[in-house]
Amino acid sequence: MSIKKGDTVLVLSGRDKGKQGKVLEAMPKKDKVVVEGVNEVKRHTKPNQANPQGGIITKSAPLAASKLQVVCPACKKATRVKKVLVAGKYVRACKRCGEVIDKEK
Repeated sequence: MSIKKGDTVLVLSGRDKGKQGKVLEAMPKKDKVVVEGVNEVKRHTKPNQANPQGGIITKSAPLAASKLQVVCPACKKATRVKKVLVAGKYVRACKRCGEVIDKEK
């Protein structure tokens, strides 16, 4: 999976087509991703200690990673990802402009 936590992604298909958002959680074993503000669902909850009022809560549900494309931080366009060898380590790079997506932290 070429999508990681913290990436900005574009939704390619479905009811949220065209929306962009930041990845909150990546689940590579399930091939799913949770994106902020995309694929939001409403859940009815009973009152409990954490939420004494109860009621309807809106949260983002997982989305198939195949419906998403990484947005390059340099050229600001949705792009596919390629692996590039930099300093003996493979990192992700934009297929459009060649800019490295994974920056050293």
